[in-house]
Amino acid sequence: MEKYDLAVIGSGPGGFAATMRAVDFGKNVCLIEAGNLGGNGIVNGPLTSKTMWELSADYAVAAAVDRGYRASGLQVDYNLVKKTVLKAAKTKQNQILSQIETFSPRSGNRGTITYKQGFASFADRHHLNISNDSGIETIEADYIIIATGSRPRPHPDLQVDQKQIFDSDGLLNLDRFPERMMIIGSGIIGCEFATIFSNFGHTEVHLLDRTHRVIPFEDDDVSDFVSQNLQKNGVIIHHTANLRTVRKHPNFLEVVLDYEDGHSSVVEVDIILVSIGRDPNTDKLELQNAGIQTNSRGYLRINEECALGDFDQCNVFAAGDITGQKALYGVAEEQGRFIVEAIFGESCYPLDYSHMPTLMFFKPELASVGANEKMLREKKIPYKAAYYSNELVNRTIAMRSTNGFVKIMVSNDGTDRILGMRAAGPQASAFIVSIAYLINSDIRLQQVLQSIHPHPSVTEGIQECIRILYNQSIFKPKAFPSLIKVTEWKPDSEKKD
Repeated sequence: MEKYDLAVIGSGPGGFAATMRAVDFGKNVCLIEAGNLGGNGIVNGPLTSKTMWELSADYAVAAAVDRGYRASGLQVDYNLVKKTVLKAAKTKQNQILSQIETFSPRSGNRGTITYKQGFASFADRHHLNISNDSGIETIEADYIIIATGSRPRPHPDLQVDQKQIFDSDGLLNLDRFPERMMIIGSGIIGCEFATIFSNFGHTEVHLLDRTHRVIPFEDDDVSDFVSQNLQKNGVIIHHTANLRTVRKHPNFLEVVLDYEDGHSSVVEVDIILVSIGRDPNTDKLELQNAGIQTNSRGYLRINEECALGDFDQCNVFAAGDITGQKALYGVAEEQGRFIVEAIFGESCYPLDYSHMPTLMFFKPELASVGANEKMLREKKIPYKAAYYSNELVNRTIAMRSTNGFVKIMVSNDGTDRILGMRAAGPQASAFIVSIAYLINSDIRLQQVLQSIHPHPSVTEGIQECIRILYNQSIFKPKAFPSLIKVTEWKPDSEKKD
């Protein structure tokens, strides 16, 4: 029986990060993967969907008529899009595989990686059974990290067949752009795919939103911004709609929707995409053999060290989507690194999930970090918020891409701590990191004002947004009331705009 210092179940962002950090400590690691190398972080996940988004965004820019020129003879073929997306995934998989081979046991390195393909399940807290077409193999490990990720949540009333009714894992099975599609679910993934398919301009996209707003966890102004832009892009949003039934026909689907006001409608589409969340992959792990239990939703109960028990006596840990924390690539990766450092090194920092940046690939892209107004009001935290439109930023004017904004929330208790930010438009995904750093560093707003942003740059919008809070901005809310807004709120007062 082979014995390892560490066994990692799952090669996604959490599992692979943990593996490579263990190599840094000179440990022998067994990395086990049942599906695609790299997990859903690469195939049917962030890399493939964002590659598709980038291609769709390029196509939309080329087709635009507001930039002084227009490309002619534009054509797009879904199979060629799919080929490019799969090529991107293969590039990253080969990079991962190259690293695995570099640190294979035959390399003679102090830290090694043994890669095994198959399903892992617990025999006990130190032994795993790995099953594949060749049979069942048992390995032993001092420590085990579970990083098996998640899968699309099934719809209670629809059976995904990846032919007419799809989930996000099956979209690459399409051989052409559908003429009409219905997306069930108006969260991040649903809105991203609505953006992608509407960008290409070959599909009539319907988006089912059971509430009054898409991405309802965000502030109303942010949600409205996303909705308006989806609609400008041609997406038909069915607010307050519930799915009653779907009638299958040989060449189309008949979708019956019931609305909050009592009326119903019938929509004919070619395909349906189910996007109502994700479920953790814990069901095949035989967790009971290791005395591990899940919560009512199937997530693993981890402590602050990501351990499944008391850290000093525990040898099983978990990282990524299965922990029930934010289902983000960066969260999984950070957890994987943290676990290994806690086991084999000295972890000197606590994990803080509250300030993890989130990117939403809409049109335009939307980035978030920290608290929004809804969160602050729920926690009864006094705050000030400033909103500054990209229509006033010279760089975005030059780019002919003014559709966006910067919104910053700061404490309203005399300390002027930065509590959160939302940004939409060009480069939002890049400069949100700087705000995340400022939040984590507990830097005061006045300190930030001492930094001067280069001109012309998109980040001048951040600079002006902060200046607004001190009545120091170059452009004033009085002159541009729809482009510059200030909000103050305290638990004992009404909102003032």
